[in-house]
Amino acid sequence: MGLTRIGAVAAHFGRDLDFDLQRIATLIDHARGSGVSLLVLPDAALGGYLADLRHPDTEALPPALAADDPYLKEVSSLAAEMVVCVGYCEADGEERYNAAVCLSGDGVLGRHRKVHQPPGEVAAYSAGESFAAFDTPAGRVGMLIDYDKTFPESARSLALDGAEIVACLSAWPTSITNRAPRMTQDRQSRLFDLYDQARAAENQFVLVSSNQTGAMGGMRFLGQAKVVGPGGDILARTWSKAGIAVAELDVAAEIANARRVLRHLDERKPETYR
Repeated sequence: MGLTRIGAVAAHFGRDLDFDLQRIATLIDHARGSGVSLLVLPDAALGGYLADLRHPDTEALPPALAADDPYLKEVSSLAAEMVVCVGYCEADGEERYNAAVCLSGDGVLGRHRKVHQPPGEVAAYSAGESFAAFDTPAGRVGMLIDYDKTFPESARSLALDGAEIVACLSAWPTSITNRAPRMTQDRQSRLFDLYDQARAAENQFVLVSSNQTGAMGGMRFLGQAKVVGPGGDILARTWSKAGIAVAELDVAAEIANARRVLRHLDERKPETYR
């Protein structure tokens, strides 16, 4: 496929859907100006994340959007020739899901509902039930949301389904129980980067990690958006600031190079795993 420019966004999004949509439009415009063909926006980019993860206020949850909501159709229109992954709260009857959708101007390319939930999220969202990769003009893509990437099985499931690129959409905060005086010293800051690099290296694929910035209620988000190569090396990053981390690479060639001698997926021994 040749060279592909990939962008990972670090930005703040709140409850005002029109404001969020305008920010998404601006980010897509900036990414297009940089030649980006795959852009990964954070989790909850439409409507914001929870304000309190331990005791969420069920009367002040993010707005829930249907799978065919006009706001999502507008993001599809804004995406046009680009592939854009965006997070939102999905309404399905009485159920609500922390969800992500991958869109282009042609419509929906793929969907994911967050499977793994930290304890407080159970009060606000139902859990998804599967991981699946899907084909896009930028390559075969899979999506993870927040806590999903803590579990190696999540990313491995996508790798086994042929994912070349995994988009990790997050609203990942600093430590709630033991916040450090400086964000760079925060335990969650270290883990966020560690998981991104480990998931890419162990599966030998490209990982695109977006995240929210700023604060929502008692939560302070890390930023730290990045693009990670299939060897676990960080190719571009925003650090804690808002912005777009952009990396240009030949995805297929980079994966082939990483798997030239050691092919992790082929050398597994599933029969020994319990």
